[in-house]
Amino acid sequence: MKKIAVVALGGNALLRSNEIGTIEQQEAHTLETCKKLIGLLRLGYNLVITHGNGPQVGNILLRNEAGYNLYNIPKMPLDICVADSQGGIGYMIERQMRNALSKTNLRRNVLAIITQVLIDINDPAFQNPTKPIGRFYLKEEADLLAKTNGWVFKEDPGKRGWRRVVPSPKPIDVMNKKVIKDMVKKGHIVIAVGGGGIPVYWHKDTKYLEAIEAVIDKDLASAFLAKEIQADRFYIITDVPKVYLNYKKPNQIALDKLTVSEAKKYYEMGEFPPGSMGPKILAAIEFLEGGGKEAIITNEEEIEKENCGTRITLE
Repeated sequence: MKKIAVVALGGNALLRSNEIGTIEQQEAHTLETCKKLIGLLRLGYNLVITHGNGPQVGNILLRNEAGYNLYNIPKMPLDICVADSQGGIGYMIERQMRNALSKTNLRRNVLAIITQVLIDINDPAFQNPTKPIGRFYLKEEADLLAKTNGWVFKEDPGKRGWRRVVPSPKPIDVMNKKVIKDMVKKGHIVIAVGGGGIPVYWHKDTKYLEAIEAVIDKDLASAFLAKEIQADRFYIITDVPKVYLNYKKPNQIALDKLTVSEAKKYYEMGEFPPGSMGPKILAAIEFLEGGGKEAIITNEEEIEKENCGTRITLE
């Protein structure tokens, strides 16, 4: 039986920070990323691909605002915006993966799944929203929007303005995980958990499934899915080839290997900040402590190499 790899694509896989994000730019980057993933297929892995959606869902929210202001089109809630981004990005990855496969002798079906992820409505994250979404506003604009919509705003640490923040609860289940596992075991390439998934919860009394305004961390949701489908490897693709100690300092050190205990120690020492490498390290730990064999943090240029990136293991 072939091994399973879950690959969590970072924002750079689709969009570069110095670009405006035209569809031509995004499709070109997506195709290049998919070509790199062919290397994992040749190494004998069946694939589940997950992805971020930060820039894309931000643009969808801006279109929401523009449509309302110019044409009085009703605004869509955050869960619909995340679903829209899952559909658009999933379609783009699916098509470009088919294009990448067409240049090889490999024959695989590729399918994208709009994925809902269950959360706990009593998660402490709802008491302290931290995940910024959407555009920057002046203080006066933020105050008015907060009053009108009941939104929470926080000032950007870089003093660029005020942004809406939403809770970032932990995933407790991935809907359709059994379908995803069945499909990938049959050799199909599955695209799932886009943007961390659409956060939903069950009402206890009515058994009614409802969405909520929140954003689940993409790497944590990907780690949870990887654990649930019993993946052998979990790749976290970012913009650096390895994890570093003393990052961007004269004495920075690239790490080839880490154990879970070492990763925890360095995390507690502050080596992996919350807004940078921290969530990726926590996601790797989550996967390994849940039964995974190996987590790898690297960039897309290195992914084809058998010994790429920083390799994290339980011991």
